[in-house]
Amino acid sequence: MREDVYTRLREFMDKLPVGYPETPTGVEIKILKKLWTPDEAELTMKLKNEPEEISVIAKRVGMDEAELAEKLEAMAQKGIIYRVRSGDKKLYQAFQFVVGVYEFQLKNLDKEFCELFEEYLPYIGMNMMAASTRQMRVVPVESAVGTGKGVAPYNQIRDVVKQQKVFSVQHCICRKEQTLLDKKCDYPSEICLGFNDFAQYYIDNNMAREITADECLKLLDKAEEAGLVLSPSNTQELSAICCCCSCCCFCYRHMYRGSHRPDPISVCTFYKNYFLVGKN
Repeated sequence: MREDVYTRLREFMDKLPVGYPETPTGVEIKILKKLWTPDEAELTMKLKNEPEEISVIAKRVGMDEAELAEKLEAMAQKGIIYRVRSGDKKLYQAFQFVVGVYEFQLKNLDKEFCELFEEYLPYIGMNMMAASTRQMRVVPVESAVGTGKGVAPYNQIRDVVKQQKVFSVQHCICRKEQTLLDKKCDYPSEICLGFNDFAQYYIDNNMAREITADECLKLLDKAEEAGLVLSPSNTQELSAICCCCSCCCFCYRHMYRGSHRPDPISVCTFYKNYFLVGKN
């Protein structure tokens, strides 16, 4: 039964956004075993894919509220579930593997996990490409766009950023992973941005530092100057902006797996097809 719990957890995770596909090698189970204990796996499967208060979860699973709160907070700190705040209360939920649990391993990354993820990338990557609604989108370099009538308001990323309340900056997990695999690139590392609940989760988990709106805008300038691709979350409420490079970003690399020389035109086509949804 202790082994079976990971098979059931995989099936549970596969029902979340983007999914968690099975593989011929079983690498997906190895990842689950590395991140979750059997007890944590059982508890994760009792959570919903939406934030809930401790009292609601405790009643459903039949646990003491204080004991449950301690367990869930420890799991949130491990990055295997998600936590949001509502006033003084903490709410918890199950969360998808990407974008989610993988990114939440920022402070826990080691070479073994990176190697497992690289083995799993072709399988989870196919799910990401097949999703009807993309998790991320891309915005054009603002200085190159201008302010003509053809520019959709949602692409004025700095205006969107100014509307947020909580700001964080964290190291790019893709560049950190590639560094652990001895493939370090020269692009800035502490450059990826979080906002509001997402930012607070990273700050509370000591994965990011809180910054001001002005600092955030300066980092966007830095990303633009470095030639990075701004990839905001494809959500009504902005939660994050990844600043991607073609050498480390696992979305880029999934597309080019097996290719030795990415075509710049293909890069543009990929980002248009993969990230851009809704208005153009």
